[in-house]
Amino acid sequence: MLGGKLAGDGLFTKRCNQWLEKKFNARKVLLTTSCTTATEMCAILAEVGPGHEIIMPSFTFVSTANAFVLRGARIRFVDIRPDTLNMDETLIEAAVTPRTKAIVPMHYAGVACEMDTILDIGRRHNLLVIEDAAQGVNATYKGRFLGTLGQLSAYSFHETKNFISGEGGAIIINEERFIERAEIIREKGTDRSKFFRGEVDKYTWVDIGSSYLPSEIIAAFLYAQLEEADVITRKRWAIFNYYAQQLQPLQDREFLRLPHCPVECHHNAHLFYIIMPTAHDRDRLIPFMAARGVQVVFHYIPLHTSPMGRKIGHSDGDLPVTEDLAPRLLRLPCYFELEKSDQDRVVTAIEEYFQSRR
Repeated sequence: MLGGKLAGDGLFTKRCNQWLEKKFNARKVLLTTSCTTATEMCAILAEVGPGHEIIMPSFTFVSTANAFVLRGARIRFVDIRPDTLNMDETLIEAAVTPRTKAIVPMHYAGVACEMDTILDIGRRHNLLVIEDAAQGVNATYKGRFLGTLGQLSAYSFHETKNFISGEGGAIIINEERFIERAEIIREKGTDRSKFFRGEVDKYTWVDIGSSYLPSEIIAAFLYAQLEEADVITRKRWAIFNYYAQQLQPLQDREFLRLPHCPVECHHNAHLFYIIMPTAHDRDRLIPFMAARGVQVVFHYIPLHTSPMGRKIGHSDGDLPVTEDLAPRLLRLPCYFELEKSDQDRVVTAIEEYFQSRR
């Protein structure tokens, strides 16, 4: 059933790679064990090392920073936009120094960063743009799929994402110069892929690398998801739009704020969040909802305010927009099996909260 191969790079791995390349018009896609390892591969391919600096948002998952810190780089965090919660493109150029190696935009909630500006900064300063598209699979910016805009990118197929394999990810390689080395790094630093293609008579250790191949069982699980991608996307869009419709009156009354997507972007309904008036309101709403049988959760603790962030030289007050919005954000249940009746319970509980504040 799995083509006689379980360890990776068999029939289903190749099917997933090819599906993603064709669907998103990507030059080369290679499945990985996670988005974390895909990002680590990006850092190696970018030849990031001690003395280099990487520009990224603080409002992101720890893997975005770890991949480059592990290579010895210094992270320069920039603030986010108040509308999309993405890295503020107007602040990036001021963060560029002679030591800057790459810009790493993260597309929050599947809404694209302002990529034209970011790519232009990268071109003018000879910097790589490495997209953290963990949340951006099947979302677009000006008609182009996220993950295909920078030189390198990473996808996630973690169980919390739109298309899942439990754990899993992919590296997207958009420039030919990186493809051969990416295959080597992914195969523990060996030219094993060339051996299986008959290009060398034996394979050996030729570079640094690690075991970044997912098993065929994981790839087979993911391929079944990709075959149903349109169905999954339509359902998630229905869930997203129903929340937006039902909660609009509360936004109109300025009780909360709903997600924003610029007209040039088409998001993938990855998650639905609300911005509460204050951090105190956010913290009170969580147990209020739990008492009514609804689990709602916050999202990232800004990396620059974390213990590790402080250890590498950052502190509170550095990024005012991030520090204002992160403690007020709350994610609502948003998963494929969610029914309208479930969403009605969520909306009703939120309405009851604001009624109780009067």
